[in-house]
Amino acid sequence: MMILSRRIFALGFLALPGCTTLGVLNDALSHLDTYELQPVAFTDQGRRSSRSLLVLMPTAPAAISTDRILIRQDPLSVAYLPDARWSDQVPQMLQSVLVRSLASAGQVGFIGAQRAGPVPDRVLLTRIDAFGVDQQPDGSFLARVSFELTVLRDRDQRVLGTRRFAHSQTIPDDQSRTIVTALQGQLDGLLSTAVPWVLEFAV
Repeated sequence: MMILSRRIFALGFLALPGCTTLGVLNDALSHLDTYELQPVAFTDQGRRSSRSLLVLMPTAPAAISTDRILIRQDPLSVAYLPDARWSDQVPQMLQSVLVRSLASAGQVGFIGAQRAGPVPDRVLLTRIDAFGVDQQPDGSFLARVSFELTVLRDRDQRVLGTRRFAHSQTIPDDQSRTIVTALQGQLDGLLSTAVPWVLEFAV
């Protein structure tokens, strides 16, 4: 099991000044194990629409808006796994997962992440509240995923629906693969409910 003092050291290292430190840090980051979240595949639900859906970039606190895997020792501290990272920053990665998961249902005419596409009929807003691991007072680890989705009608910005999706689970250790597997599993479960909910407003 990784010890938390290693994570604290990693954060302190980030604060060291100088170009040499930056170069060493960049080299260290390039050797981290990299993980990518996967979308959930949905079968054809039957009802189809020619509407378009724009999935905007999710918002998130600064501690989450990074490609590092977050682990907290307490509510006031921020640390990251020293030997692993995400393939992209968490908001960008979740945006991609949402787009691909929604598109797999085949019910909406166009689903995209950029305003360069057709004028959207619906807009999906996402706020990420939790995405990482909290160490508990008894030394155990709790993986948490929490986000809020809001669907707007683009022409008048009317809110059609808002809903929070959240899940947490205790995990046996703080190894990177254990954490990533737990977060992916939680995301799979939440998307199985979130995607049909969004499609109710988009189709």
